[in-house]
Amino acid sequence: MNTFFLIFIVLPAIEIFLMIKIGGEIGALNTIALIFLTAITGIYYARIQGIQTLRSGIINLYKNKAPFYELVSGASIAFAALLLIVPGFLTDFFGFLLLIPFTRKILFKLIFKNKITVNKKSKQTSTIDGEIVNKNKDEL
Repeated sequence: MNTFFLIFIVLPAIEIFLMIKIGGEIGALNTIALIFLTAITGIYYARIQGIQTLRSGIINLYKNKAPFYELVSGASIAFAALLLIVPGFLTDFFGFLLLIPFTRKILFKLIFKNKITVNKKSKQTSTIDGEIVNKNKDEL
């Protein structure tokens, strides 16, 4: 199935359906207020999580470690903030899932389970013996 179709046709249709259902239960003004509340709250927590991720990345750089988790985490926090800005309950749900560090780690483990494998043979070092011989043929 085409990704463009899913993002621009199906997702807004699901969001509109959920807004109509929730609006029918709690009222139109409460639904609009809830959408604004989730967006404001989500952006606030995205800012806090982003600052914590930046601090953790800097600490890893000082320890001479590659901040791989922090880079992926920072990208997912930025994507979560985008999802929280988009009005709707489904996107807010996934945005909040990406903001919570515990669920973010679970999602990373599911996504990167088969992607990152360490080959045991790559840890063995192979040395090549060699000798450098200086032959100065062009001496004056």
